Amino acid sequence: MARPAILTVDDDVTVSQAVARDLRARYAERYRIIRATSGAEALAALEELGRRDHPVALILSDHRMPEMTGIELLERARPIAPGAKLLLLTAYADTEVAITAINEIGLDHYLMKPWAPPEERLYPVLDDLLDDWDRANSQRFEGVRVVGNRWSERSYDTRIFLARNHVHYQWLELDTDAEAQRLHGLFGASEGGLPLVLLPDGTVLHGASTLELASALGLHTTTEAALYDVVVVGAGPAGLAAAVYAASEGLRTIVIERDAPGGQAGQSSRIENYLGFPNGLSGADLSHRAATQARRLGAEMVLARNVQSLELRGSIFALSFDDGSEIESRAVVVATGVSYQLLTAEGLADFTGRGVYYGASVSDARTTEGDDVYLVGAANSAGQAALHLAQYARRVVMLVRGESLEASMSRYLVDRILASDRIEVRLRTEIVRGGGSDHLEWLTLVERDTGTQQDVSANWLYAFIGAKPRTDWLAHVVARDEHGFILTGPDVGALGGVDGPGWALRRPPFLLETSAPGVFAAGDVRRSSMKRVASAVGEGSSAISNVHLYLETV
Repeated sequence: MARPAILTVDDDVTVSQAVARDLRARYAERYRIIRATSGAEALAALEELGRRDHPVALILSDHRMPEMTGIELLERARPIAPGAKLLLLTAYADTEVAITAINEIGLDHYLMKPWAPPEERLYPVLDDLLDDWDRANSQRFEGVRVVGNRWSERSYDTRIFLARNHVHYQWLELDTDAEAQRLHGLFGASEGGLPLVLLPDGTVLHGASTLELASALGLHTTTEAALYDVVVVGAGPAGLAAAVYAASEGLRTIVIERDAPGGQAGQSSRIENYLGFPNGLSGADLSHRAATQARRLGAEMVLARNVQSLELRGSIFALSFDDGSEIESRAVVVATGVSYQLLTAEGLADFTGRGVYYGASVSDARTTEGDDVYLVGAANSAGQAALHLAQYARRVVMLVRGESLEASMSRYLVDRILASDRIEVRLRTEIVRGGGSDHLEWLTLVERDTGTQQDVSANWLYAFIGAKPRTDWLAHVVARDEHGFILTGPDVGALGGVDGPGWALRRPPFLLETSAPGVFAAGDVRRSSMKRVASAVGEGSSAISNVHLYLETV
C-alpha cells in the first residue's frame, strides 16, 4: 500500500513550510507529507490522491485563508477523503467557530497558534489522531475493487471472471454502498461505463471487456510462439489434463481458454466423488491446482481468447482468433466442453445476467443472502449448487420436470437435499414465463400434471439444464452428431446425416481422433462421453497418447 498522506494547508508560505518541516521531522518515515497553499490547491491534491487510490490519514488546515476558510475546506474534503482525520489551526478569536465545526462537520480537533514547541503542543495531538486512523484502516482492502450494479450483466460477468481466475476482489454495490458512490463520482463513470474496476496499481477501467480486464490484470492473453506441437482448446478438466500430460512429455503445448480454467466443473462448490479427495474439494480448487501444474510443467496458457475457426494447411493446423490473429500447430485437442441450455420460457431471455443465470459460481451464493432462490435442473451440478446456495439464501426451490431426483442425481446429493430444511423440491414443475423491470422480479410456474399455474416473486433464477457443446466453430471441419457433439474413434463415419467430412485415411482413426486426422476431442464435447470430471481427466490424458501416435505418422 502507498504511504498514507498527511496534507497541510496554509496560504502563508512561511507558515506552511514550517508546519511541513515539523511534520516531516516526526512522520516522514510512515506518512507522505503534502503541502498546499490554498483551499483549491488542497482539494485538487485530494482528488488526485483519490484517483491514485492513495489513502489520506490527516488534513491539517489553517482557518483564516482569504479564498476559502479552513472549515469550508475541511467540509468539502470530507467526501473526497472519507475517514481522514480533520485538524484545524486557528487563532484564539476563532475558537467558537472551531467548536461549532466539531459538531457540524465532524472536526476531530483544533489547535490554537502557535503550535511550538511541536513536541509539547503538536505531536501529542497528531499521535493520537494518527493512531486512531491506523487502527481503523489496518484492514484496508488492497486488491481489485469492482463498483457496479448487481443487476448489471457486465458487472456480473466481471465478478465471475475475477472469481474463476482466482483474482481477489472487493465488490461495491453502487445502489447501497457509500464508498461505491464516492468512487463512482470521483472517476466519472457513466451507467454505461459500469462496472468501474480499480486495480491496485492505479489503473481504472470503465465497462471493460473480458480481454481488456485480463490484459490489465497481467493475465496471459497473447501467444508466445507461432507454431506449437499441440494446441488444446478449452481449459476444463479434460483440457487441463491434456496440457499436463503433453507438457510433461516434451510437447510444446498451449491452452486457449475463452473464460477461465475449470469449465463447468470449476463453478462447482464441492466435488465429493473425485478419487483421492475423501473430504471433497471445490471445482475452483481442482482447476487452480491443475492449471498451476500445467504451467509448472511448461504449458503455455492464454485466457480470454476465443478460437473462431480451424483450418488445415498441409500437415499443419491454423487456428484463428476473433481479432484476426492466428497460431499454428501440428495437432489439436478440442476440449471446449458444453454450456447450459437456455431457458425458453417467455420473458426470461431479457434478464440474462440480471436475475437469470446459467450455472452458479461459489461467489454467487453470498449475494442471495436472505432471499428466495429458484433453481432449474436435477443433475449433480444442480444438486451441488442448491446445497451451496442454501447456506445463504432464505430458501432454495428446485424446479424439476421429472418425477424424482434419483433418476439423474447421485444418491449422496439426493439424501442431503431431502434432509435440508432450506431446500424445497417441486417435481413435475416448469417455468412458463418471467418478468420484471430492470431485473427479474417474478416467475409463473406450472404443474405439468394438473396445468395449475402459480405466480411467485423471484429475483434469482439459476438454470442447470441440458448440455450444448461449443462446436459451432468446427462446423464442416470435423464430423458431429445432430446435437453438435464431436464424433471420435469408432463413431467416425458410423452415423449418416451428420455434418463434417468422413474419414479419408486407410488407417482407422485413433480412439479419440475426430474425422479430421490430427484433431482430437476429449471430455464433454465428445459424443458418448460420461459427463464426469474423472472421465474427462482420463480422456484428456488419453488424447495426448493419441497425439503421439499421430505425430509418428506424419
